[in-house]
Amino acid sequence: MRDLNRNQFFLIGVLLVLLGSQFRLLDTVVLTPGAAKLLIGEPRPVPTASFSLPNLLPGQRPAAAARTIRPPEWLGYSLLSIGAVLILHALALPRPEKSG
Repeated sequence: MRDLNRNQFFLIGVLLVLLGSQFRLLDTVVLTPGAAKLLIGEPRPVPTASFSLPNLLPGQRPAAAARTIRPPEWLGYSLLSIGAVLILHALALPRPEKSG
């Protein structure tokens, strides 16, 4: 396996800091029914032509439930701190030598 270089450590650190700050700003995330099915891993239903009354009337279809995710408070802090450590580690690594 190839070792990570300075730029890759820095990029991963920045992404984790941004993700951690996003989790610190969020209280809840409400997923659409399609996104909730994708997250859970349920297969998408195959569309079939059905001419029953509930399928023809748009107001009569049962509404799918939306999922609400509440990330724990420690998740944002941990992502922020891991990202900061990776950024500091990237800055402490020696610069690559220029060839040419």
